[in-house]
Amino acid sequence: MHTTDELIQLALEEDIGPGDITTDNLVGPDTRGKGAIIAKQDLVVAGLQVAEKVFQALDPKIDFNALYADGDRIPAGSTLVRIDGTLGTLLKGERTALNFLQRLSGIATQARTFVGEVAGTGVKLVDTRKTTPGWRVLEKYAVRMGGAHNHRMGLYDGVLIKDNHIAVAGGIINAVKKVRQQASHLVKVEVEAATVEEVKEALAAGADVIMLDNMDLDQIRHAVRLIDKKALVEASGNVTRGRLKKLAQTGVDLISIGALTHSAVAVDLSMRIEAN
Repeated sequence: MHTTDELIQLALEEDIGPGDITTDNLVGPDTRGKGAIIAKQDLVVAGLQVAEKVFQALDPKIDFNALYADGDRIPAGSTLVRIDGTLGTLLKGERTALNFLQRLSGIATQARTFVGEVAGTGVKLVDTRKTTPGWRVLEKYAVRMGGAHNHRMGLYDGVLIKDNHIAVAGGIINAVKKVRQQASHLVKVEVEAATVEEVKEALAAGADVIMLDNMDLDQIRHAVRLIDKKALVEASGNVTRGRLKKLAQTGVDLISIGALTHSAVAVDLSMRIEAN
């Protein structure tokens, strides 16, 4: 798993390469300046520490003053950060810092909007593994900053028996039995079910969580009644913002949404730099 520092180093190397031929020919190495990161739209902030690390990777002595915290909702026109350092550091780190901050704040902003659709229902919105390769920890962090929740981090920290697993294991009962024989007793087992019959099998197998995959609202309501609190119920598949409230009203406990990460649009930020 990539660390944040590794991702930042990769991004800086990708952008700067052997040297910034514009900045290096315009300003001296010791010329100082100031920068400000400005929100050009209403947004929820996420990624401030990552942006700070970008500038620190170029100059550990940079003065990075965040005026808000991750998770804050701020209006257009707000100044998120004021930065003081060498102009070379500000100019070279600008794009990479904004790339991280815009992407992560975009995820947090969309998550907050989605969470607002189910406010008061008690339903938790959770993300999926549909993340940018290498960015999973950061993107799932941004989901939390938006008020939603994380599903499993990867294949290693939670059992989710999906349709292909069921096919190769010879059915739900077999699949759950095999996993139970090998996995720790502390690990919960989730089973994907696309039909009422599969829901019944998952219940008979003793699944802790049953994921209702691509069911319509009537099917989901029927499945919730059938499960009757014997397992947590997760709705998944074809989840859009417009369907969220109706899905939440069916009685499910969780709604998983790939769009929380894979379809979030980066927010609009700019950085203004000037010499001292």
